[in-house]
Amino acid sequence: MSSHDIAVHFGNLTLGYDRHPAVHHLCCDIARGALVAVVGPNGAGKSTLLKALAGELEPIQGHFVQSIARERTAYLPQQSELDTGFPVTVFDMVAMGLWRHLGPFGGLGRKLAQRVGDALARVGLGGLERRPIGALSGGQLQRARFARMMLQDAELLLLDEPFNAIDSRTTDDLIELMLEWHREGRTIIAVLHDLDRVYRHFPQSLLIARESLGFGQTTAVLSAENLARARVLARTFDENAPVCQRHVAEEPA
Repeated sequence: MSSHDIAVHFGNLTLGYDRHPAVHHLCCDIARGALVAVVGPNGAGKSTLLKALAGELEPIQGHFVQSIARERTAYLPQQSELDTGFPVTVFDMVAMGLWRHLGPFGGLGRKLAQRVGDALARVGLGGLERRPIGALSGGQLQRARFARMMLQDAELLLLDEPFNAIDSRTTDDLIELMLEWHREGRTIIAVLHDLDRVYRHFPQSLLIARESLGFGQTTAVLSAENLARARVLARTFDENAPVCQRHVAEEPA
């Protein structure tokens, strides 16, 4: 794979908080246009990895390189991280996805307002533009968040548990939207815990349990043996262990 074809390169990457590692020595390349599920037990470092890709966390060791510019990256954190008590309407929250197109005074204008309306209609929320986000159900709120991501028109999409705790109809609709983005050539990296959904929709998977246990074709990576090993590693991980040192050979110039 040439460097032009790589969306994200991980080089001996270690991530953590207060020098306590959450992801150890990750080495792999994710191709442009890939649809990748990040899978692992609770506390495996999956969300930590996405936070780093979103620019919220610096490496402890190693590095990662994104060939897609930060402003062309969209990040959807877990729904639990959203403050639904903030007094904002559905329309205004979704319109935040157009931040790259807004002028110095933040005015939408008729054309951009129409794009917001079209995005809401696409996710099935037409007519709810003026409703406060705190009055939405969990499924409606996730639809609105997908509409906002749609307006960001990003090349790299980072989704953290995007289908968790929402109804099955919403899940099906949002999966279809995600697959549509993939057909458009966008790179998608999503944290998921539902293995059946991963097997059905994600051609590639990255299995981590603080360290990488495999990356590649989903059916091969998520073997019974690898999943069992991931559970063992998650149980035996020492939160107080020091940062381990592992060096990889320098890549040729």
